[in-house]
Amino acid sequence: MPVATRYADPQFADDRLHIRKLSVGGLDNNVYILIDAATRESVIVDCADEAERILAACHDTKVQAIWETHGDGDHIRALDAVRSALDVPVAIHRADAAALSSGPDRYLEHGDLLTVGSLSFLVLHTPGHTAGGVCFSYPGHLIAGDTLFPGGPGNTRRAGSDFPLLIEKIKTHLFVLPDETRVYPGHGRETTIGAERPHLAEWIARGW
Repeated sequence: MPVATRYADPQFADDRLHIRKLSVGGLDNNVYILIDAATRESVIVDCADEAERILAACHDTKVQAIWETHGDGDHIRALDAVRSALDVPVAIHRADAAALSSGPDRYLEHGDLLTVGSLSFLVLHTPGHTAGGVCFSYPGHLIAGDTLFPGGPGNTRRAGSDFPLLIEKIKTHLFVLPDETRVYPGHGRETTIGAERPHLAEWIARGW
């Protein structure tokens, strides 16, 4: 039997979209299950760790796909196990696809529309933390991966990262969203676009 999960159903919701969140692994990674409330079709965003908990969290939904926000190891540790158990397609941006042990079924591109039941999510390519980082936008909700957190952008203190590029993508792709848009990051707690937008100049001055 799958191990018990630690979530309320739904944790985050509107009339059409339900979102379950799991915190997994030693780096407090967030895994999100995006559920069409009407059809119970779902997708998993970031198979980070603890495959049994991920599978348990979506056991009462019809999983259609796995979407990866980027290819960092802490976001894909459980991918092979979950992919094998569910036999569903995996999508990631081409620039991060080499991180996977076997190729994706779909390459994500900026502007793609991905469906979950009757719901459509817009893919936003936000390189900087990694070259293939993406976010998934649905009205009122943004699954942000490691692009945006409460208090600033994702880590760019490593080879291959690009702080100015990440800031530019946050400004042009994310901060054009409405203030009330809820942001679900790859680690830790949620925030909103309105809470973060006023601090952009501080982040630029601070650097990373």
